[in-house]
Amino acid sequence: MPPAPYDEWFGPDAFDATYGYDEEQLRLAGFPAEPNGFVDFWTGLYARALRVDPEPSLRRVDGPPGVDLFELEFTSLDGVRLGGWFASPSDGRVNGAVVVGHGYGGRDAPDLGLVPDGAAAVFPVARGLPTRSLLDGVPSVGVEHVLHGIDAVETYIHGGCVADVWCAASVLSAVLPAPPPWLGYVGGSFGGGIGALALPWDARFDAGVLYVPSFGNHDLRLTMPCTGSGEAVRRHVAEHPEALDVLRYFDAATAAARLRIPMLTVPALWDPAVPPPGQFAVRNAMAGPAELVTVSAAHVDFPGADAEYERMAAAAREFLQRRTAPLLKA
Repeated sequence: MPPAPYDEWFGPDAFDATYGYDEEQLRLAGFPAEPNGFVDFWTGLYARALRVDPEPSLRRVDGPPGVDLFELEFTSLDGVRLGGWFASPSDGRVNGAVVVGHGYGGRDAPDLGLVPDGAAAVFPVARGLPTRSLLDGVPSVGVEHVLHGIDAVETYIHGGCVADVWCAASVLSAVLPAPPPWLGYVGGSFGGGIGALALPWDARFDAGVLYVPSFGNHDLRLTMPCTGSGEAVRRHVAEHPEALDVLRYFDAATAAARLRIPMLTVPALWDPAVPPPGQFAVRNAMAGPAELVTVSAAHVDFPGADAEYERMAAAAREFLQRRTAPLLKA
């Protein structure tokens, strides 16, 4: 893409949300090595989540033509009951399925524009977040949620949020009459980072799309003031440096180095909430087939923002359809 007119969009006094990186430099952003016990922690957590019976409950609601839409409740790790939505083709012919994550604001409706034609989809709301998965004792605001349980690897809230993705995938086995030919994941911002943490361990997923993924390269992120949840983490670690030892287990770029399935990453070149070097670190770490589509900016309004989002959504649908087409012929 040609260089975006950031001064024109955001004013000459806006702080530089490229953080001094051009696209060439972003493509070189590195990622941290795994801490000791990284694999054991995640494979153990996944094994626990896979044993959960999601016990889904569906209530039909109005949906667009050609789509059966339901409000969903399901059980996740540690018996937590969560909400979300489930969508399926009205003609009953399911050619695949997608788990769709969300940003740190939660969600109050499903984004069907991220779902390829003919695919079923689960839209889980991660534990503690609005509007469908609020929990007593868990902050619902991103800057507080991101610090919940950060004193220990075993209690940090992001481990449970990753398990919510795995349990959402288990919902599909319970509600569909037959296993879908393929399973994909799409998630943005918070959901992009959580997806990067979830996908390496779950062989049920065949492809994934991460849009402006968060939580990439905490070592680098902690040097970059921002307007998102990362700022709360940066300030917390400044006062409690031992928290970085916990965060190393929840680094989306570290986890992405174990991704072998086809992936599409859509990072932003300008982003005041999720610094672009962290987003690119997630993509740069990927060990398998990794495609890249960039957007000019994210987490901020700018001329053409809606059009860029639609371009991202179309790229996500096309990628999943193209990458999973051989599975439909199998």
